[in-house]
Amino acid sequence: MKTPAPESFEGQILALLPSLRRYSRSLTRSDADGEDLLQDCVEKILTRRGQWRGLNLRGWVLTIMTNLYRNGRRGKARGGLVELDAAEDMAAPEPVADPLECARLNDALNSLSEEHRAVLMLIVIEGYSYSEVAAALDIPIGTVMSRLSRARQRVAEHLKADNIITLRRPK
Repeated sequence: MKTPAPESFEGQILALLPSLRRYSRSLTRSDADGEDLLQDCVEKILTRRGQWRGLNLRGWVLTIMTNLYRNGRRGKARGGLVELDAAEDMAAPEPVADPLECARLNDALNSLSEEHRAVLMLIVIEGYSYSEVAAALDIPIGTVMSRLSRARQRVAEHLKADNIITLRRPK
């Protein structure tokens, strides 16, 4: 199978995959659900290729992913459990370099509302502009700026609160 040319539609989608993977994982808060969302998004993008008008591919793709996520949340009940026998063959995740720091950051990000987390991830991690995020999420640019400010503040407060170390006073 040949790799598509970078300037082709498929090549541009291929270049967006790492960014889309990170965004899907941040929305779903799960690697497995994030991969499912990514796959559904790519499938929808390729089947609806004729609807793209050639202006802003990243914005169009982000809008599709966000809408798929929102529609999926409406249709699904939370908390899908797996029987213990069925989970026997599941692979364990790779250990991270500093699990405590990653866990603290993960807790801080997960403490944010869905709207605040999406804006924070798109601007800070993915590097999109305020106007691109506003167009992708279909909200005013002032709302993007407000949500970003509040998200940053809440993450900083959460990390600061977890960083309290009590020391004994020398006698």
